[in-house]
Amino acid sequence: MKRSIWFLFFTIFLDLLGVGILIPIVPLLFADPSSAYFLLSPGTNIDYGYILLGFLVASYPLSLFLTAPILGQLSDRFGRKKILIISITGTALSYLLFAYGVKEGSIPIIFISRVLDGLTGGNISVAQAAIADLTPNKDRAKNFGLIGAAFGLGFILGPFLGGVMSKPDIISWFSITTPFIFSSILSVINVLSLIFFFKETHQPDPTKNKIDFLVSFKKIISAKNYKDERIIFLSTFLMSCGFTFFTTFFGVYLITKYNFDQTQIGSFFGYVGLWIVITQGLITRFLAKYVSEVKVLRVVYFTSALAIFLYFFPEQAKALLYIVPAFAISNGLANANSMGLLSRKTRPDMQGEVLGINSSVMALGQTIPPVLSGFIAAILSPGAPLIISGIVIGVAGLAFVFLYEEGEEDGLDNI
Repeated sequence: MKRSIWFLFFTIFLDLLGVGILIPIVPLLFADPSSAYFLLSPGTNIDYGYILLGFLVASYPLSLFLTAPILGQLSDRFGRKKILIISITGTALSYLLFAYGVKEGSIPIIFISRVLDGLTGGNISVAQAAIADLTPNKDRAKNFGLIGAAFGLGFILGPFLGGVMSKPDIISWFSITTPFIFSSILSVINVLSLIFFFKETHQPDPTKNKIDFLVSFKKIISAKNYKDERIIFLSTFLMSCGFTFFTTFFGVYLITKYNFDQTQIGSFFGYVGLWIVITQGLITRFLAKYVSEVKVLRVVYFTSALAIFLYFFPEQAKALLYIVPAFAISNGLANANSMGLLSRKTRPDMQGEVLGINSSVMALGQTIPPVLSGFIAAILSPGAPLIISGIVIGVAGLAFVFLYEEGEEDGLDNI
């Protein structure tokens, strides 16, 4: 079982590695006219770049929203392993397309690459379902904390590699395409490891009902009918919205206020990822012994929102480093405990479907904010989406505190 969980850990890590690599590079493509990688024509209004950036960031989660529950259903019907192999293969191809698009300066190909990655990107929800297959209730929070650690590692190495490996000043053969080629190679290795070493965690059931290709829309609507899970879905959606408002334009904010380059942006987000790993790998596992998921969630939404507002105060960039731990710890605890609580309230035979719904909820929450952020930044400033971020995450906390009905099963003895 342990070996299987580590394979799944690596799968999630690679997915977030690719997301992380984009963080320091995408702002240079659309929001930094001084960058050698800026794709817009000279003289183009930068507001247009902000709007394009928002649509590009949104293209991946929109595609993921459409397909993640379908892949979850397919994994229930045909097994986790086959679906993971297909989805990670799509990820490998998407990285190569992105590298080609950037090299050729083709904005349409860049968009196509992100859509492809989203359409085949249900590997996170399928990997979550596989971990749920292998994990007893009492260990759910701890093992979902490992998922968070994989996210964190992706956000340590992804932005760092994106910033460093795209800079020829460091090594002569580095270029803007190097990080994506590297990620594609790692994805191929992951596919081969799953093919030869990973054992199926779920007994396939080909007799299940036919796949519903409109399930994303139906499940978002029907999420309200899941009595025990619907408030978790709502809080997860709002948290995802708020966090996406933050990540979409924080890199641009660092460029405009502190004149960061891609290496500095990557290192900063890598530092955020380091604290997420510490949270998910150590703090979450420690707190799981003493504090229920519900009590943790009643606090961390608000501390996360507060930390975002604190980012506006420092005049010198180094002061931001003191705010990062509060922000990353709060986000790490929110993600791990919301997933742990959701999985613990879901029947074993529904794990794939419910976690697929949760992924759709998160994907929808990651789709709307980037588009809005682009227009908000164009109309107001690159810092304005960060203000919206803090407000929305605060609302997520209020929704959970006032709407979630705590049951007897939410006590510490059942964790």
